[in-house]
Amino acid sequence: MSAMIEARGLTKRFGKTVALDGLDLVAEAGQVVAVLGPNGAGKTTFVRTVATLLRADAGTLRVAGYDARKEPAAVRSVIGLAGQFAAIEPAMTGRENLEMVARLFGQGRKAAKASAAAVLDQLGLTDDGDRLARTYSGGMRRRLDLGASLVGAPRLLLLDEPTTGLDPRSRIELWDAIRKLVQAGTDVLLTTQYLDEADHLASQVVIIDHGTSVATGSPAELKRQIGGSIVELHVRTDEDLPRVADLLRQLDHGEVQIDAATRRVSVRVDSGGEALMEALRSMHDSGVELADIGMRQPNLDEVFLSLTGRPTEVSGSMAVTAA
Repeated sequence: MSAMIEARGLTKRFGKTVALDGLDLVAEAGQVVAVLGPNGAGKTTFVRTVATLLRADAGTLRVAGYDARKEPAAVRSVIGLAGQFAAIEPAMTGRENLEMVARLFGQGRKAAKASAAAVLDQLGLTDDGDRLARTYSGGMRRRLDLGASLVGAPRLLLLDEPTTGLDPRSRIELWDAIRKLVQAGTDVLLTTQYLDEADHLASQVVIIDHGTSVATGSPAELKRQIGGSIVELHVRTDEDLPRVADLLRQLDHGEVQIDAATRRVSVRVDSGGEALMEALRSMHDSGVELADIGMRQPNLDEVFLSLTGRPTEVSGSMAVTAA
């Protein structure tokens, strides 16, 4: 496959802050590529550079074969951009919103109507196309916003945290819409604060930290990279959380993680089933009553924590910062 995005040694500074520090990133065509990183890692700066809203201080960036520094107009002609919040006019119908954006892309009235109708059908909004946008649910508004980025028929769609603020059902609906776009030939570059979103959607994940790439691969490859298994225990009472954590630490495996909200304690182990039995014996001998205990493969949260040393955080907006 050819590269839709190819960044080599990409550097961007804001005063004394280095947002991108020699970033190398290759996004192959025909897939969803997810860019993950803690706050301040450089995710948004990279997306804005790909969108030609920022110019890198050093390095090279090619988008769909075009040099982003020398040919920004050509890059803009092949991309669509959807930020974190739906940029639609609530007093207009869904169809009118899309026709307006199509006209702004330079399409004639007839072509704009055809483009709007095609996008409504593509995103499953045809039956609701003539309703006012203000009557749409949150998920429908996000799909309409996605549609506004599609009426220009972009080869590459840039999605900056597209499901922020959506309920679980609306998130799944938007995931389905994104998958259909990729199947229809649109490439997607996605930033997200939800690692399960990257796990469900992305064929390739790039984790960046301090402005540089620290890991690249499919979700499955990244999980295998850190190896081992996760022993996970759920306790019945909040009071048992520190006690169970201390007992796991005494088994001397890895760093113990506590999730107080779900009363869950977990630790990464190398010995698999042996470690699980060891934990069971320890809890039994100490008289701790568990709600559940199990073993699973690492998820992207554990991969992320292992590679960056810190958990994901809620990201900011598309403002020009060193985010």
